[in-house]
Amino acid sequence: MKIFLKFLLVLFVALPSALNALEVGKWSFEQTDEYCYIGSLAIETDLSSDKKRGDFYVLVYKNVGNPETVIQIEAGYSYKAPSDIIISIDKGDYKFYTTKDLPTAAWTEEDAKVIFAMKKGVELTVTGESSRGTVTNDVYTLNGFTAAYNQLINDC
Repeated sequence: MKIFLKFLLVLFVALPSALNALEVGKWSFEQTDEYCYIGSLAIETDLSSDKKRGDFYVLVYKNVGNPETVIQIEAGYSYKAPSDIIISIDKGDYKFYTTKDLPTAAWTEEDAKVIFAMKKGVELTVTGESSRGTVTNDVYTLNGFTAAYNQLINDC
């Protein structure tokens, strides 16, 4: 768990400059000496444009040389805690959770199961509730996910 938390700290410090590589509707691969990730920006959201929100995206990342991959959802706002963040992939739903230390991000204990569904799926929808009670639905395409995921596994 310590290694995971250290990795998260590195990822959050380095990620803001790397976010420029993420695109709407495209799965981008990024690599550093310590970790790699693939990520995408949402193709649509139901949050009105007059509401303020930070960057929101989906990442799948891993440390170089470590086979374990982790999915992270970034909301662009603080999630209501405690609450379930629901990820819908085609007809299946998966529960994600958040922590007090990083209330803008969500993870799952079933990374392998969700990644399998992402490889087979067409669309991923993130449904979450902000600390202010606003429910959002963000839609991501899964077109290109499998190729990007294979690059993550093979090149990292």
